[in-house]
Amino acid sequence: MREGDRMSERGTAVRGLRDRLAGGGTVICAEGYLFELERRGYLQAGAYVPEVVLDHPEAVAQLHREFVRAGSDIVEAFTYYGHREKLRLIGKEDRLEALQRNALALAKQAAADAPAVERPLVAGNISNTTIYAPGDAAVAREVRAMFDEQVAWAAEAGVDLVIAETFSYHGEALLALESILESGLPAVVTLAVHLEGLRDEMPLTESMRRLEQAGAAVVGMNCARGPATMLPLLREVRPAVSCPVAALPVPYRTTPNSPTFQSLRDPGAEGLPGERPFPLALDPFTCNRFEMAAFARDAHALGVRYLGVCCGGAPHHVRAMAEALGRRPEASRYSPDMSKHYAFGTDPRLKQHNRAYTSKL
Repeated sequence: MREGDRMSERGTAVRGLRDRLAGGGTVICAEGYLFELERRGYLQAGAYVPEVVLDHPEAVAQLHREFVRAGSDIVEAFTYYGHREKLRLIGKEDRLEALQRNALALAKQAAADAPAVERPLVAGNISNTTIYAPGDAAVAREVRAMFDEQVAWAAEAGVDLVIAETFSYHGEALLALESILESGLPAVVTLAVHLEGLRDEMPLTESMRRLEQAGAAVVGMNCARGPATMLPLLREVRPAVSCPVAALPVPYRTTPNSPTFQSLRDPGAEGLPGERPFPLALDPFTCNRFEMAAFARDAHALGVRYLGVCCGGAPHHVRAMAEALGRRPEASRYSPDMSKHYAFGTDPRLKQHNRAYTSKL
């Protein structure tokens, strides 16, 4: 086996992240668990703590399976916002270790059960802590301790890599990266770019270069920006680094005037505080599967090789992206065949009086 490879439950070698990306290979990673499980009624918006991994583990396991069937090469343990600060906020810090360990176990089982020829990779996950503040050494130590305990649980569980995501401070992303590297695991580090860039005013391309130089296997962006406003940043980032670049946008129609999904406004909707649809009323802004497929093709053409979708993403988005890259995941068995639609189809066996009526539907 090569360095970074592991043995699967079936006793065969599983290529690690670096091997899968070597030579221009592409990896798809489905994120989006937070919003999807909230929509399904298993997670409370606001604090967004993933207690569902303890309260309803079957719901998490099912979503893991759906994302893998749709084409995800990585099963990411659902520990986003499952860190000590968030659990402290809701008065359940005593559930921290159990939450982390159960999330990791669910991800590992989903990967082991996958019918794919090559087992999906299993990723631990750490994320923005919400307490980091530039220049505060005491807080930096607290943040690092939070990362260290999560990474230790992930390493003990035998994950293939750790994803450090949704950082709007370069300094916090670097702390996360340092913690992962000490475990010996490959690190994927992705930043969330807001209206004015990174919050500690580090230029985006410089942050990416420094993270690569510090040892990240993959650097890039996730969350905050939709396809239309992430692509221009990818054009800057891709030539700035030599390592693989990640792009996991939110599937929402952000614009140059509202480049993040937090900044979108919907003045025609009733009852929205400040006309802001984020995070509970973003439905009218949702990208369709064709838009996400177009993003996958466009980003891939730029040289982006680690692709996925973040908050708001669903299995049909992942499948569309996989198919746009020439793949046929298990869920492609049920990809649309509109030729059989009773009114809009082209199959000669369809009733012509229905087809003739389409303009009046």
